[in-house]
Amino acid sequence: MELTTWNLPVLALRGLTVFPHMSLTFDVERKISIAALERAMEGDQDIFLVTQREIGVNTPEEKDLYTIGTIAHISQILRLGQTTVRCVVDGRQRAHLRRLWQTEPFLQANVEAVPEEPASEAMRKSPRTEALLRQTYALFSEYAEQASGVPEEVVAAVMDSRDPGFLADYIAQNISLRYTDKQEILEELSPFARLRKLNGFLARENNVLGFEHEMESKVRDQLVRTQREQILRTQIRVLQNELGEADEGEDDEIEAYRQEILALGLPEETEKHLLKEVNKLAKQPFGSAEGAVIRNYLDVCLEMPWNTTTKERVSVEAARKVLERDHFGLEKVKERILETIAVRQMNPDAKGQIICLVGPPGVGKTSIAISVAKALNRKLARLSLGGVRDEADIRGHRKTYIGSMPGRIIEAISRSGSMNPLLLLDEIDKLGSDYRGDPASALLEVLDSEQNSAFRDHFLEIPVDLSRVMFITTANTTETIPRPLLDRMEVIQLNSYTDEEKLQIAKRHLFPKQLAEHGLKKGSVRMSDDVYRAVIRDYTRESGVRQLERRLAAICRKADMRLLEGAVKRITVTEEDLPKFLDCQPFPPSLHTEREEIGVVNGLAWTEAGGEILEVEVNVMEGSGKLELTGNLGDVMKESAQAALSCLRSRAAVLGIEADFYKTKDIHVHFPEGAVPKDGPSAGIAVTTAMLSALTERKIKAGVAMTGEVTLRGRVLPIGGLKEKTMAALRNGITTVLIPKDNVRDLEEIDQTVRAALRFIPVETVDQVFAAALCPERDPVREEVADHVAAFAPAGRESGRDAIRQ
Repeated sequence: MELTTWNLPVLALRGLTVFPHMSLTFDVERKISIAALERAMEGDQDIFLVTQREIGVNTPEEKDLYTIGTIAHISQILRLGQTTVRCVVDGRQRAHLRRLWQTEPFLQANVEAVPEEPASEAMRKSPRTEALLRQTYALFSEYAEQASGVPEEVVAAVMDSRDPGFLADYIAQNISLRYTDKQEILEELSPFARLRKLNGFLARENNVLGFEHEMESKVRDQLVRTQREQILRTQIRVLQNELGEADEGEDDEIEAYRQEILALGLPEETEKHLLKEVNKLAKQPFGSAEGAVIRNYLDVCLEMPWNTTTKERVSVEAARKVLERDHFGLEKVKERILETIAVRQMNPDAKGQIICLVGPPGVGKTSIAISVAKALNRKLARLSLGGVRDEADIRGHRKTYIGSMPGRIIEAISRSGSMNPLLLLDEIDKLGSDYRGDPASALLEVLDSEQNSAFRDHFLEIPVDLSRVMFITTANTTETIPRPLLDRMEVIQLNSYTDEEKLQIAKRHLFPKQLAEHGLKKGSVRMSDDVYRAVIRDYTRESGVRQLERRLAAICRKADMRLLEGAVKRITVTEEDLPKFLDCQPFPPSLHTEREEIGVVNGLAWTEAGGEILEVEVNVMEGSGKLELTGNLGDVMKESAQAALSCLRSRAAVLGIEADFYKTKDIHVHFPEGAVPKDGPSAGIAVTTAMLSALTERKIKAGVAMTGEVTLRGRVLPIGGLKEKTMAALRNGITTVLIPKDNVRDLEEIDQTVRAALRFIPVETVDQVFAAALCPERDPVREEVADHVAAFAPAGRESGRDAIRQ
């Protein structure tokens, strides 16, 4: 069949489609479109109408136009103004755009007629066609019922039509479809396929209209409910006015609560709960106790900083500067804190870690947390958990109780004024528990990043998101922290300071701070490094620097007095002046570290306050083989003494001890400072050595300390807290430390100053301990010669005896 082609002016339509055998009225504004209409009116008034692919294109080219359009006849043109023309067109037939050969001053193209596929008579009368037509009538009837503005003549024309092709074009022209959907129908040449495609679009539109009506109905019902409540409230107010019970201030208060809640933009559950409480308050009589409870509840809830957060400054370099400025030493701790901040910098959405800073008192745990808050630009809220025994302190009380209040967590967030503060939970190892509950168990939810996004306080009764809160806890020891709670935290250990670190901390931080607090100018009080060292060595015995700060404060107080007396204008503190400035004498030297004694051994102990020298005394007396243990000892330490005795009994022949000593001798083991509880197995080799020294009357070398657990067969097992123990040894004048061989790897963690000052002897068996700690056996002949020599030189008696022994 020969196809007909024409050269026609082209009108590019934006968001509009014209179908054959349809009339359409539309406005034209673009110059190229008006020029195309004028060109068509000069000829036979035929024009090619084609839809643009993109509505925003102002100067379309061939690639911007669909290939199928409609040849139409212009029935009427009406100018509406300088730049707008309204035209009425009648669609004639579909056409194919072969080539757009002109774009200026108007579009002109070569188009080719597209013949439609005629429907045969048999197809028109087939049951399949009838079913398709009935489906179309049903879908269009449903659409006409739901959509507003469908003219009755359009409905009548649809119901009268039996031509599938015309019906599809007519319905598509007269309903609200996207222009892309209309273009699909225009491009479909088969009448039946065209009608099936239209039915799909009609079904979709009916579903959309159904949803729209459902939403409109919900909105309408809500408005009706709101209006009904307002009318009822107005009626109640009128009745109260008639009865003389109205309180305008109360009505204003209720409305203020309601407006404040709505203004916060809270989650639906929270907002609904609070508005319900406001409605309860509105129904309460004036001055009722229940009304006061509800007012207090609403005030607490509205004081929460629901939508307030601080912009977090996650920068490793900024945090490093703050930590270095505020703290000296603690290199590993600073590095671990910076690693945590680096993770947040690389992945801001990562779940926060719960950090637990563990260390002796006064080493800077709290100040580290404060510095982290400064570095991250987070608000800081600090709450001490020491002595907390009531679960309600964490979760709050039910608001129905008199004097109820939210828990400490919610109170701290409210006090900080931000929903992403840094909460410092101090002394978490000192939580208690009794019949009122276990606060440590209540903290499990708070410190679990998997479930604290919807923490419910008993007072608030609404979910609070704690996932944005950063938690840092502090403790002196992990021994008293319940295991499930400890498992939720990452422990960072802070160890004791060395004397050199204390010197730098005192010079850089503590002394300038005390000068400022005591009103002294910088330079008005001078102290040399040797004076600082003397204060640290002779007037303080601690792992941290709190006692050192008190000593420096005492010096500043004395300086204030002297400067006010007017005798001097500048004070220089010397070592000789320290007893006067500090109003106390220095700690006496530890005699047991400088003398050789029988049955007295220096053990090393770890405490919450750091390391300590633990003296062990053993005395052997004639008796019936009793072993007496004194010094407020725990079960583990008592068992360790029993193991030491059994170890010596099994080696009696080798060690030169009487075989039946355990029957004829009473052994008394004593740990001085009996008021202080002591426990643990790490004094095992000290007890064994002291027993052997007392039984053989061999002296213990001066300046020796030891730590290690002993077994029945004489093996030395590793211990913990080596860093604190070695620092204690250095502070007390010890020069040689015996440690288990398995603890040699822990020497890497010890400060270089301590390692250089002490001599470490690794031991595997008690035989090695005895060889390193005990003086050589006594020789009576040599002792007698030493006494004769000393008789001629009384002043040097002790040195003479020592020289001959050597």
